[in-house]
Amino acid sequence: MTSASTFTLAELLICACAEVWRGEGEVLATGIGIIPRLAQGLAKLTHSPGLMITDGEAYLTEEPVVLGAKDHEGRRYAGWMPYARVFDNVWGGRRHALVGPVQVDRWGQANISCIGEFARPKRQLLGLRGFPGNSINHVNSFFVPNHGPRVFVEGEVDVVCSVGYKRERWPAGVKPDYMRIHRIVTDLCVMDFGGPDHAIRVISLHPGVRFEQVQAATGFPLVKAADLVETAYPTEEQLAIIRRLDPHDLRSKQIKDNPPGVRK
Repeated sequence: MTSASTFTLAELLICACAEVWRGEGEVLATGIGIIPRLAQGLAKLTHSPGLMITDGEAYLTEEPVVLGAKDHEGRRYAGWMPYARVFDNVWGGRRHALVGPVQVDRWGQANISCIGEFARPKRQLLGLRGFPGNSINHVNSFFVPNHGPRVFVEGEVDVVCSVGYKRERWPAGVKPDYMRIHRIVTDLCVMDFGGPDHAIRVISLHPGVRFEQVQAATGFPLVKAADLVETAYPTEEQLAIIRRLDPHDLRSKQIKDNPPGVRK
């Protein structure tokens, strides 16, 4: 185990996010944002070498692309991956995306469109983008860097962009067979949907965080896993890979004030 003084919260989160792809096999791994992108590279280079990753343009790569790399510097291409082939994987369920919703509710429904009433929003955001089609066709996980009640809302999300486990939202005859939300990684904990009737369950707490703190920052009741554990510390091998993939330390700008991985 690495000593507490040698890793940051961002590095802890990269390692926790990498775990969402463990055991997934040969699927297209997509990490949206700096921490999820570093996590997909870390997963590929450690426990899940079968993952398919892209250069963010039109090619599969054998090695993760280093953040800040110029043009084709250091890239080892594995094949052509234009949008048509990406969608072949999406519609066939051979993709696992780690995405960053703005709101999540107790059913796992996610919002990235707007805050407030859709016809007259208080804040306009990205729009629905690819969330509807992605969420009904392949596995998704969520990354939330600021765990609080404005993200984990008390009622339903303002706009359902990504489907969840709320049965009333599924039209008659539509089967939710291909929909699965695997993990939620936040700056406080790791959660899944392993509670009764897919209730959100806390399965690990980051060092120095208590379950009561997580519940207070959530707008709905959480389930506490019977085997609740502390989130694993990054290993020296993992830290070395992270530093190689992020030589300009962009990860240090992702969490406010770049706090240490173990909070007091």
